[in-house]
Amino acid sequence: MELKYNSLAELANLAKKNGCNISQIVLQEQATAMECTEKQVFERMKETYHVMKKAELKGQKKDTVSTSGLTGGDAYKIKKHITEGKSLSGDFLTGALMRATAISELNAAMGKIVAAPTAGSCGILPAAVITMQEEKGCSEKDCVMALLTASGVGMVIANNASVSGAEGGCQAECGSASAMAAAAIVELAGGTPEQCLHAVAIALKNILGLVCDPVAGLVEIPCIKRNASGVANAITAAELALCGIKSALPADEVILAMKQVGDKIDVSLRETAEGGLASCPTAKCLCDKVYGCKESK
Repeated sequence: MELKYNSLAELANLAKKNGCNISQIVLQEQATAMECTEKQVFERMKETYHVMKKAELKGQKKDTVSTSGLTGGDAYKIKKHITEGKSLSGDFLTGALMRATAISELNAAMGKIVAAPTAGSCGILPAAVITMQEEKGCSEKDCVMALLTASGVGMVIANNASVSGAEGGCQAECGSASAMAAAAIVELAGGTPEQCLHAVAIALKNILGLVCDPVAGLVEIPCIKRNASGVANAITAAELALCGIKSALPADEVILAMKQVGDKIDVSLRETAEGGLASCPTAKCLCDKVYGCKESK
């Protein structure tokens, strides 16, 4: 199978033509490209999923604190909030917020995570898939396959735009991860390949233009909370698509628009910590606290 991941429409059309999900198309292509069996590809992705699940559990601990001391313990607070029955949005959404926060906090604490597609956006996709398994009873096999669908989406975005905050802003990191997660959720919920693409388009449109402005240059503030909002965005986009709502703009065109927007974002808002939230007075104080100097002023 010759597949260059230049178009999501191509992925969806191949899936429709073969009467299968996007994940099966990606599985077949990756087996061919890696010169191994489909089972071997699946097992490697299964191992990746297990790393994600371990990261989520470790990140929930109360003593999970970043090396800078700026962040940590928020996932524990969300978990406690759920346990006490105080969640406003129910276990599904709040659970997803908790998992995204936990994995992102573990990343800041130098724990083992999966860059999905980046370390800065590592909590979004795992939180979406794990929540579908924990709250909706999806099988592990289906969850692993959904990660393949997400991977296909990520590769198309990477080839046509970017998944790097330094190149395209946070829309390229948390935006891409959110789009990947939206497609995974739709497939896990029994949606069609076409609905996966609508979810991708909706997710990206919702986060278009988001800048990358890490306080003190660290992937913590506001990155961790953006992981939580990223999975919420993915759930929103997936829910809309599953309702039969279509994006007026094709996903491939939305990806190209993201590329154009990213190219126009000022360098101070592309992971340099020179603008946006990173330039706030309090952010500068936090920077001084971390590095013990006045270089941030």
